[in-house]
Parts: sequence; C-alpha cells; structure tokens
Amino acid sequence: VLALTSSHASGDRMIARLILLVSLSVLFSCGAALDALAGVAGSLTIAGNGPELTTIEPLARAFEKANPSAYLDIVWDDNSKPAEMVTSGQAQIAVTGTEAPNLSSTPIAWDGIGILVHLSNFTKDITKQQVAEIFSGKITLWSEVGGPETKILVIDRPRNQNIRDTFESQLGITGQIASSAKVIGFDEQAVKTIVGTLSPLSAITYLSLSQGLSVVSAGVPVRLLPIDKIEPEGPTVKDGRYPLRRPVLLLSKKDSHPLVEAFTQFALSPAGQQLIAE
Repeated sequence: VLALTSSHASGDRMIARLILLVSLSVLFSCGAALDALAGVAGSLTIAGNGPELTTIEPLARAFEKANPSAYLDIVWDDNSKPAEMVTSGQAQIAVTGTEAPNLSSTPIAWDGIGILVHLSNFTKDITKQQVAEIFSGKITLWSEVGGPETKILVIDRPRNQNIRDTFESQLGITGQIASSAKVIGFDEQAVKTIVGTLSPLSAITYLSLSQGLSVVSAGVPVRLLPIDKIEPEGPTVKDGRYPLRRPVLLLSKKDSHPLVEAFTQFALSPAGQQLIAE
C-alpha cells in the first residue's frame, strides 16, 4: 500500500530494487547449479555380503542426489568376498566388519550383535561367557542359564558372512561353534526358525542388532537378550557398554580415488551420520 501511494521517484527506486533482487536470485540459482555440477563425477562399485545393506543403500542414493554426475553400483551377495573384490579391482569399496591387509579401513558406524530367542523364552539375561558356552556346545539346556527346561537349538550363520567372524572372535570361540548347530544364511529365515521352534527345543541365534530391533518392534514374537545385564540398544552399542558390537568399515585401496574419498567423507558427514542413525 505504501509503495502504491508513494511518488514516482520512490516507485522507480522500488522497481530498481525488485530488479536487483530478481537478478541476485537468478545468480544464486545459477551458482547452486554450478556447485552441483562441480561435484565429483564417475562411477564406483560398493560390495558387501552382510546386514549393512540397509545402511549403505540410502547413503549411496543420497550421495548420488548430492552429486548428479556420480553413479554408485551396489553389489550385495551372501556368497561374495568383498575385500577380495576390492583387491582384484571388481569393486572400489568393500563394506565389512573386519579390516583386511593392504587395504585402507574407515569406520563409519558401530553395529551391535543381537542374541535372539523366542518371546516365550523367559531367560532373564545371560553373560558374554554364557553366550560363548552356548554356541560352542558347552551349555545345552536353557535351565543352565535360568531359562526353561528345554534343549537349546543353536542357529549359526554362514562362515563367509563377516558378522560370524566378529562374533566368534569377540567370544573367543573361533572355529569352535558346535557342529550340531543349524546354519541359516538369511536373517529372515533365521528369525522364522526362532519363531517356529518351540518345546522341547528353544532356538537361539545372532544377527545384526539393527535387524533384531526391527523385527521386535514389528511385533514378531521374539526378544533380544540383555548381555551382562546391559540392554541391547543403540546408545549402549555406541558408548561400548553393550559387549557385543562390531564396526561398520569401508575398505578401499590405499591409492587415492576421488570418488571413494568423497563417498567416505559423505558417510562421515553430519548428513551421512544422520542417515546411518536412522
């Protein structure tokens, strides 16, 4: 209203200011577009075989959105050997839980290893040592750890999955998991086996804590056992109180690769860490 009732000189000044603002807006838009185009370009392959896929997938898509000239191909195969794929040049980044000789290693997150049982299993909690003894076959009855009078069915994970390497190593039972253990590869199938195994057996398995928390929150009749009286939760994994955890590592060749470095820095950035937390 004031502009409409002002003098012609004031009106001219107002028009000039509007033109300047529009011009600055156009320049800003062009600058933003140029910044996007000036981002990293090219393609790379990320390889893995574990539960980290649900973390890496959104990271890769967000990175591509921020860098329109970059393309990230995710190769995920339960039977693959990601570190060897990087060494041979089949991939530029391997996502694992353990370091590898001659490859650079960057930790981007921690993931707990959850101990999953049927919801009806009233075992209150177990110690880290008891977990080791259950999976190595020294403890065979749930009643030995304060649970029901049922036999323990141990569900192991495939040897090629990096979660198994960390699990065995942290418990000090490398190569000692009971031969009677049932080996199941997919988390979904392992969870179904836990749900479907009832008296006189009661099953137990281990899996990525993020996966375990997901199925519990979805209402599947399973529960995660506290270990050494520490609840399996995000905060207790992050600060190290929960005793079973493993790093999520990005492995790459030690020689410089701009796209690898850019993705690694993105994963460590506040935006990347927020995606990982989610």
